[in-house]
Amino acid sequence: MKKRNLYLKVMPVEEALQKYLDVIHKNVAIQKEKIKVIDSLGRKTTSAIYAKYNSPLFNSAAMDGIAVISEKTQMATDFHPLNLQKDLEYVVVDTGDPIREPFDAVIMAEDLIETEGGEVLIREPAHSWQHIRPVGEDIVAHELILTSNHIIRSIDIGVLLSAGITEIEVYKNIRVAIFATGTEIIEPDAEIKEDSIIESNSRMFENLVKEQGGIAVRMGILPDDFALIKNAVEKASKEYDMVIVNAGSSAGTEDFTVHVLKELGEVIVHGVAIKPGKPVILAMIGNVPVIGLPGYPVSAFIGYQNFVRPVIDYMQNNLCSDPQKIDAFITKRLVSSLKHKEYVRVKVGKVDNKMIATPLARGAGAAMSLVRADGFCVIDQNKEGIEIGEKVSVELYRPIEQIEHTVVSIGSHDLILDIIADMMPNMFQDSYLSSSHVGSYAGLMALKRGEAHIAPIHLLNEETGEYNITFIKKFFTDICRPMALIKGVQRVQGIIVPKGNPKNITSIADIKNHRFVNRQKGAGTRILFDYLLNKNKINANEINGYDNERPTHMSVAALVQSGAVDCGIGIQSAAVAMGLDFIPVGVEEYDFAIRKCHLELPHIQSFIAVLKSDEFKNRVQALKGYEFDNIGKIITDF
Repeated sequence: MKKRNLYLKVMPVEEALQKYLDVIHKNVAIQKEKIKVIDSLGRKTTSAIYAKYNSPLFNSAAMDGIAVISEKTQMATDFHPLNLQKDLEYVVVDTGDPIREPFDAVIMAEDLIETEGGEVLIREPAHSWQHIRPVGEDIVAHELILTSNHIIRSIDIGVLLSAGITEIEVYKNIRVAIFATGTEIIEPDAEIKEDSIIESNSRMFENLVKEQGGIAVRMGILPDDFALIKNAVEKASKEYDMVIVNAGSSAGTEDFTVHVLKELGEVIVHGVAIKPGKPVILAMIGNVPVIGLPGYPVSAFIGYQNFVRPVIDYMQNNLCSDPQKIDAFITKRLVSSLKHKEYVRVKVGKVDNKMIATPLARGAGAAMSLVRADGFCVIDQNKEGIEIGEKVSVELYRPIEQIEHTVVSIGSHDLILDIIADMMPNMFQDSYLSSSHVGSYAGLMALKRGEAHIAPIHLLNEETGEYNITFIKKFFTDICRPMALIKGVQRVQGIIVPKGNPKNITSIADIKNHRFVNRQKGAGTRILFDYLLNKNKINANEINGYDNERPTHMSVAALVQSGAVDCGIGIQSAAVAMGLDFIPVGVEEYDFAIRKCHLELPHIQSFIAVLKSDEFKNRVQALKGYEFDNIGKIITDF
């Protein structure tokens, strides 16, 4: 008489899984590999990826038309059109063509009046940088492109290639061998007999593995023969990362799976307290996990979800969730054409139990906004737009669980925010950072409207020399919602110039003689620059490029590096990252304004812990231009 596999005791699901995972953690290494970016769809990054090149690589035309010297178009009016001569006063350009000196503006083709002699007439002047995409407008070299543990999407591949990245390291997709066992089972297209059972479970497993990013290899059907099953499983355990054996795991006289696994390796668990799905086998052959699943389809599926899925997730460092739609409140008024249905990219966070959606760049060339987005909200056709504070439906890219544990940061830009965003989910499983760069003043306004948890700021009180606290007092007078300040870093601000400083710029006073790029209105750096101009008795009108604004320090540095300008105002770390020279003008305090009631949020505590960590300080020190006095200290006594 054949022996039955009678198991007298079954183990709780959670206990069985944890016991199995403990063994796997000790014996199975998470594997990594380098692959071509063009082959990376659906793969997960092992570390942060930074841009190698700017995009665009050069200053380029944003429209079809002509490139002109803006200064020579100022006399053009409707009543007195200005006649321009080809090659001398304009050149024909198509979208994407380089714009070279002395030309500094583009006039659209539809705004031109062409004459028979090859000249053109214009009826209004062009301003500097009109219809020109500056170097690095979309992507800046050394800018964070993707964080670690990011699942690569189609748009990510395009951005990576645009940024000069052709090869990346990803977690290896594990190869899973799948066996179906049973003398009575047949392939779906085989001749059906009275005792036949059509085999389908292995195809289900095959596609479940693929959904998780694994490589599934269905090995076919094995009859109930101990030697055949043993030989096949032993061979597969030497060639694959994981093995699934379907059926033969129960108490039947011809259920050989458990006996095979006991001979070839170690059975960790046989039988779990789950219905249906009790006869699950969790085993190891060497360093290869082997799981025996019941034959009934529902039992097989439940067994897969409870045991195979978490093992594959561990081996591939996965965190998976289905896309969702949520309702959120928009933070900015969006105007749209009645002709189109528009998809607006948004970042999403939860502030005071309210979902907040912050729109990102809407331009057709802003590919990075797709990478940064948490999802889309849709403006329907025949609707003129969405008003600020209006509820919108958002289709999420990220799991809602992540969004609910995300610190929403709106305010001043600094490279350290990229480092924090990369570190938080790695140091703390349920903590993330989402940042939007709008400047210190706009950040405080967003914080006041309840649209953010923190506002990075660096605002100087010109009379007292104090940073930030004066402005928090000014913006927040409601004693029912007391404020706090999380101390950040001290950073060096100054003048960014090309390598070698060819124009010999040594001070703020020298800027007025050269082409300059500024930060946007409301940025703390812009406020500091205005203060320095006033201190040196320099009128803003004397600065060639005072109104030439860029939204981040890295984009300022990129424009200097391109040669389009001679200098710009920004932080030392941006200059170092781009290989440029730097003239310091002062050290400032870059801190984080926050409502006191948010300090105890778990993800805010994670944010503060990252700030205080040695790893963070080491990574920031490598950027140059930072100090860490009182970092992470919380000030509440205003």
